[in-house]
Amino acid sequence: MSLRKSTIYQSYFYFLISLLVIFNGGNSDLFTQLNFVLVSLFFLWCLQDTNYKAHIKKFYFNNKQLITLYLFFLFYLFFQITPLPIDFLKIFSPTKYNLLINLNFENYFSPISFDIGKSFFSILNYCSLILYLIIFKSIFYKERHVNNFYFFLTFLSFISSIVAVYFYLINNPDFLFISNHNYKNASTGFFINRTVFACFLNLGFLAGIECLKHIDLNSKRKDYFFQKIYLRLFLLFITIGIITSFSRLGNFLFLFLIIFYLFNFYKNKDHKNRFIFYSLIVIILFDIFVLGFYFGGNQLLERFTFLKSELLIYTNDNNQNLTLARGDLAKFSLFQLNDFLFFGYGAGNFETIFKIFFNQLDSTFANHAHFDLAEFIGEFGMVGIFILMLLVIRILKKITLISIKNIYLIFFIIFILFFDFSFHIFLIQLIFSLLLSVYIKVPQKKIF
Repeated sequence: MSLRKSTIYQSYFYFLISLLVIFNGGNSDLFTQLNFVLVSLFFLWCLQDTNYKAHIKKFYFNNKQLITLYLFFLFYLFFQITPLPIDFLKIFSPTKYNLLINLNFENYFSPISFDIGKSFFSILNYCSLILYLIIFKSIFYKERHVNNFYFFLTFLSFISSIVAVYFYLINNPDFLFISNHNYKNASTGFFINRTVFACFLNLGFLAGIECLKHIDLNSKRKDYFFQKIYLRLFLLFITIGIITSFSRLGNFLFLFLIIFYLFNFYKNKDHKNRFIFYSLIVIILFDIFVLGFYFGGNQLLERFTFLKSELLIYTNDNNQNLTLARGDLAKFSLFQLNDFLFFGYGAGNFETIFKIFFNQLDSTFANHAHFDLAEFIGEFGMVGIFILMLLVIRILKKITLISIKNIYLIFFIIFILFFDFSFHIFLIQLIFSLLLSVYIKVPQKKIF
């Protein structure tokens, strides 16, 4: 029996997403290159098919302004790594110019970016991101395709959670390419960082709820009994993964997600989704039972205090006594904005800036600021952020803001931009973008 063409293409897309999950969210220079090559070949493969080529053209003409703005943003990133006459840096990057003069720099050309290599790999990620989005919109163009993607993402999160909890129970040993030595007392699975892992599971949980919601709406047309059972089991194990990650931000986003959907279902008296409502109630009770009775009652409220230590550190305005604490890293990233306000220090260059300008540097260093917004502003400068803001405004006009999924995603990105670095991880950028781009025409009710 031959497979459908759509099944083959979609399976290859799932394969690429799975590789990203397995290899730490694509957070390595080597995998960044491999990922770009694979998705580029996939894009060319889609262009060979007449039907998908037509979908790609349709996507381009329907989103011409968005794509043009994004290409302009990529052009700006290439400008940051273009060698300029060193005297031009007086205008574009005075701080780097003064540093090069003090070091008796003999070359006559230097880019705005402090590390061309890091910036180049970041550019590859941003190129891959738009290719993934175009491919996704071209091959997942039917409602059942989108539901299949939701189911796959939930299943992938379930597998990640199973692996993470298993390694957590055996004290997180390093195994092959899985590095767990940074977190011996938390689930991380394929990911090095527990908050990135928890954020990914949150997006997978969101996909699972959306899949259940659309299944309930179409249950009269087809029997989804076993699929609904599988999804509920997946969501339960994803819950365990998020809880045992002990990520305060991840657990906060998880509980916020559940309460947000429960409130919406209850307020709208959505009888078609009543089984999802009951499922979420059970998950909350399970959450309270596991956290309260197994890990201790103090864990129940600790997820809401993820800002406590950071806010205490913010009260200290002494730039000379910064440490590697999250709050101090955030403050350091803010201090750098004064020196790189307009044109930034280059995409992916926070680690380099940290090594050069951090006052208390020893054998340890930080590659992210734990404050994504400040890090993005530092990387791109106000010029790059202005281009991105124009892009965001156009996107907000395009997406369906009455969708509860999209409203949650907006809250999700706001919390991450201010309190973590997870949006610098390619997988989180990708899954967030794909979920935000999804629109299924269903009867909408007022959310608030």
